[in-house]
Amino acid sequence: MTQSRPEAVPKPLALHDAMERSTPLNRLRERLDASNHRLSIIRRLLPSPLDQHVHAGPFDEVGWTLLADNAAVAAKLRQLQPRLEEALREAGLQVSATRVRIQPPCSPSGPGPTPMKHQP
Repeated sequence: MTQSRPEAVPKPLALHDAMERSTPLNRLRERLDASNHRLSIIRRLLPSPLDQHVHAGPFDEVGWTLLADNAAVAAKLRQLQPRLEEALREAGLQVSATRVRIQPPCSPSGPGPTPMKHQP
């Protein structure tokens, strides 16, 4: 009766190492960095009350998306869009399309309870 040896479990990779070894994850990190870099450039042009309600969104081959917490912030971003795109060009970045989307902030507790309907 031969006893089989238990297979050794490989050591887990650190996140940084996994990202460096994976081409798709590395490209994702590059796009995240590019999006955050663009936000850092335009942030100085945003009025201070607006600043905290704007977030970097996806950056892809089509363009870049700015995420606004609500419709009022999105409307102001659309007003500022020509100036924001000009600042990106002045920073030496190629600007193809800048999209503005509404994405309300997530609450830490998730959605609240559904209110009950009143029935007479």
